[in-house]
Amino acid sequence: MDARDRFDVPGVDAFTRPYWEAAARGRLLIRRCRAAGCGRAHHCPREICPRCWSEDVVWEEATGRATLYTWSVVHMNDLSPFAGRLPYTAAVVDLAEGPRVATEVVECPEELLRIGMDLRAAFRDLPGTPWKAPVFRPC
Repeated sequence: MDARDRFDVPGVDAFTRPYWEAAARGRLLIRRCRAAGCGRAHHCPREICPRCWSEDVVWEEATGRATLYTWSVVHMNDLSPFAGRLPYTAAVVDLAEGPRVATEVVECPEELLRIGMDLRAAFRDLPGTPWKAPVFRPC
């Protein structure tokens, strides 16, 4: 199976390419609306602002800081390649810039996870691709 057929590998197109290229270099990008009266950041990347529908939206480098909103430790997942990484921590984090993001927390034992804990972006290789996925680890 080639990377284009895997569900765990992003579909990179002209719009999302800057995001994935930045992630491959260890930088987290978000989108920011530049419309008067809005100015809000969002993630997952969209071509229009999901709040005011403005098309005046640009890429912006995020600080990489986040806080843990919630999590679930996954102990069973038969889907490849997840089965080889068990257990893993599926999580939702609040980025410092505002967006709430679904992700994974790494390098943290389950018993140390706490709502509101400070996290920092890290990047995990996506085997068989040039891309990296943003994940978060404790500061």
